[in-house]
Amino acid sequence: MKKVIVLGANGATGRLLVKDLLNREIEVIALVRSPVSAVTEHNDSPNYREVVASISDMPDGELIPLLKECDAVFSCLGHNLTFKGIYGEPRRLVKNAIATISRLIEAIKPERRVKVILMNTTGNSNRDTQESPPLSQRVVVWILRFLLPPHVDNEKAADFLWSDIGHDHPVIEWSVVRPDSLVDEPEVTDYETHPSPIRNAIFDAGSTSRINVANFMASLADDSGLWDRWKGKMPVIYNVS
Repeated sequence: MKKVIVLGANGATGRLLVKDLLNREIEVIALVRSPVSAVTEHNDSPNYREVVASISDMPDGELIPLLKECDAVFSCLGHNLTFKGIYGEPRRLVKNAIATISRLIEAIKPERRVKVILMNTTGNSNRDTQESPPLSQRVVVWILRFLLPPHVDNEKAADFLWSDIGHDHPVIEWSVVRPDSLVDEPEVTDYETHPSPIRNAIFDAGSTSRINVANFMASLADDSGLWDRWKGKMPVIYNVS
């Protein structure tokens, strides 16, 4: 049986990811910031373990034993939508978490590669495919880099995997999942994935349900063929209308 860590497990998408993984009989270690977790519904599952901690504050000595157990690490981390959450510290919450996880996996030197699966955004471009978003989108994204630190955090987290980890790392493989405008739906529906956005992410955004994002991310850990297709890449996911 696979065992994974989910960062941001009590977020809107993280909760759905945990549920999807457990439905696949994958063991889940959920890192949550508060003991009053939105995923406590799973506390009776023998495959669910909740660790109350902030990834930013966890000592290496507490993270390493968890990572030694795991085949994959998911990040659904995000900044709280408050003034402090957007403009306060840590401004590099996601990037620093990915860097820390990667550093510790390298230190552990596991016998097989560990998957790192990062939830990101279509507002972030894939360097490998030399994406050239419409001028209107590029202008708005340029402004967002100055006005919204979380956007820069998302970019830097993906850039870390692309540039620092790269495509031929001895112990880490990765995929960066890019949903478009997130919506809430009660059930998994048809969705499609693309190597690059097929819409203007600012002025003609498509919709992506959080439950579909969770399903796709869980499938990346569970389906070796799907993983081979998207490892080292930044798939974009849209709901099928």
